[in-house]
Amino acid sequence: MQNCSGSCHCGKVKFDIEISAKITIHRCNCSICKKSGYLHLIVAASRFHLRCGEENLTDYRFHTGVARHLFCRHCGIKAFYVPRSHPQDYSVNLNCIDLPPETEVSIEPFDGRNWSENHEQL
Repeated sequence: MQNCSGSCHCGKVKFDIEISAKITIHRCNCSICKKSGYLHLIVAASRFHLRCGEENLTDYRFHTGVARHLFCRHCGIKAFYVPRSHPQDYSVNLNCIDLPPETEVSIEPFDGRNWSENHEQL
């Protein structure tokens, strides 16, 4: 396992995560992920630590209201959120973390437009 950090664009929200040297990212085609370019890395809650900025997060919910989309209220970046597929964990945006250079990343597509039929693939 290796440690890495991440943040929103303005740096008011910062976090640390623990990940393996080989990770699988999901590129989702649902409406919010496609428009924002979000790349999902599911991280167990025990391997996620919010260092600062909880007071700067804004919660946005839509459709079923289960997923907690958390945006920095200053810069608008969603660096992580609580996903509907894994409500006990976090989905971290690959684009918002500083990966160690030795990390192997594979990206898999996920059909989030048809989430109900496909969510077990995550």
